[in-house]
Amino acid sequence: MKRKRTVMELIPYSVINIDKPIGITSRQVVIEIKKFFGLKRCGHTGTLDPNVTGVLIVALENTTKAMPVLIGLDKEYEGILYLHKDVDKKKLEETISENFVGTITQIPPVKSRVARKPRKRVVYSFDILEKKDKNVKFRTRVQAGTYIRKLCSDIGEKLDVGAHMKELRRVQVGHFRLKNSHSLEEIKKAFEEFKQGNVTPLGKILISIEQAIPHVKKIYVKESSLKPISNGAPLSKSDAVKIQSGIKPNEIVGIFSLNNELIALGIAKTDSKNMKKRKGTIVRIDRIIRKFNL
Repeated sequence: MKRKRTVMELIPYSVINIDKPIGITSRQVVIEIKKFFGLKRCGHTGTLDPNVTGVLIVALENTTKAMPVLIGLDKEYEGILYLHKDVDKKKLEETISENFVGTITQIPPVKSRVARKPRKRVVYSFDILEKKDKNVKFRTRVQAGTYIRKLCSDIGEKLDVGAHMKELRRVQVGHFRLKNSHSLEEIKKAFEEFKQGNVTPLGKILISIEQAIPHVKKIYVKESSLKPISNGAPLSKSDAVKIQSGIKPNEIVGIFSLNNELIALGIAKTDSKNMKKRKGTIVRIDRIIRKFNL
């Protein structure tokens, strides 16, 4: 029978969806969370500039080991693009549709931490919500690693009038939405109440690692395999009880107990179909999330 985990047990295996305030760095948010909870390890899954607000996913303690499947999720933003000279709305929409939706080539900005080399990124949509003179309110959904500030300036350059990003708010990261995020003040208050014995507010804020990765394909293993797998032993067909369909070779997969606890992340050696008939290793263990001493 599955035992319900306490809030204290959940903390090291959880993420928090934070509404990052303006004026501080993503790193400062992580430092604040570490301080609130008294943790040794925390990490965020995608930097927001100090003047950008919105969804920032922070992983707590052991959950930082799952960063490879939390980083790289698609992003959605709302913001204001400021045109240096006014442009007809129809022309603006046509320019964006023809040149900045789909696969685009971007050179990261000067202040970025990556090499300033052209790279392909996908802009799934770029919608103008409202235009007031030179101020253009927009919503865009993009592949991870797309620089919105650079996207705005490139649009201005294409229009031959110049433009820059005036405001930006991240409203979604993967399945994490702004409406479900929490302010630093709310999180701090919830943790203070937790220390006083009221676990409910914090329990509503913590998102278990299992809930945080619905996009990761799963392999469920038998109880007798938990200890060796949590010590790094490779996964063979005989360990698996259930293999989710759609797994591709070299894909990162989640190894789960029958109680739906994430044990480890591994690299698939073959696809789902061949896993069911393959002899030997089907998944190489890459990162251990939970230890078992059964």
